Amino acid sequence: MGVLNATPDSFSDGGRFLAPAAAIAHGLRLAAEGASIVDVGGESTRPGSEPVAQEEELRRVLPVVEGLTAALAPDAGEGGGGCAISIDTSKSAVARAALEAGAQIVNDVTALRGDREMAAVVAESGAECCLVHMLGDTRTMQQDPRYEDVVDDVKAFLEERLRSAVSAGVSEERLLLDPGIGFGKTIAHNLELLRRLDEIVAIGRPVVIGTSRKSFLGRIAAEAAGSSEPVRVEERLPGTLATNVLAYERGARVFRVHDVGPVRNALAVTAATLAA
Repeated sequence: MGVLNATPDSFSDGGRFLAPAAAIAHGLRLAAEGASIVDVGGESTRPGSEPVAQEEELRRVLPVVEGLTAALAPDAGEGGGGCAISIDTSKSAVARAALEAGAQIVNDVTALRGDREMAAVVAESGAECCLVHMLGDTRTMQQDPRYEDVVDDVKAFLEERLRSAVSAGVSEERLLLDPGIGFGKTIAHNLELLRRLDEIVAIGRPVVIGTSRKSFLGRIAAEAAGSSEPVRVEERLPGTLATNVLAYERGARVFRVHDVGPVRNALAVTAATLAA
């Protein structure tokens, strides 16, 4: 799953793909690198981010979804087909418009809690939906997050959200689960979730992992180098590769990343090794 932020304030590439033409071109690059999904978002979910008005979010994402839908259609020629479009939103109106424009997946960081109409939109459309664990909201999630047992608590949350989605009419076969690495977690919480990811996989739905370029990787790398400052975002690929390989070995099967080509290659080697 290639990350496409049509935002001015995302932590990794905010502002680079705010213009629709730039965003569409980047989405096509992600597909060319081997992304099976391009995840389009118009509202940053980084810690401390502020909400975006619905009209502004629609303005940011709809031209991108429409452009990618046309370019990636099976009959679009070279580069077309084989890549789905996901809409990263917690607003039902944005999800509905994006699905009508050609998106096939809803990636909801609130796990259908942020908008009570979202479950109905997903159910009626027949789209796939990713349910993400987040403690609190984006503005507060990193303010002293605490758990009794982070894996048990996240697993219980995802099981409850899975039941809730199914009871609202969403087909269980269309649901994916994301433990929300970095969403209301300390470094220790993130590492424990990765170490025991098989317990989340045991729920029985495909697990999405999103560690790409996140700050905890920068802090771990800095500590290893004896530095007090986290390594820069663009230097976090080694940590991204390591965490995705570990997650694959523990059963994750969807990997939300900025650097599609390198991660895809690392996972291909991992898969071949485990198969052998």
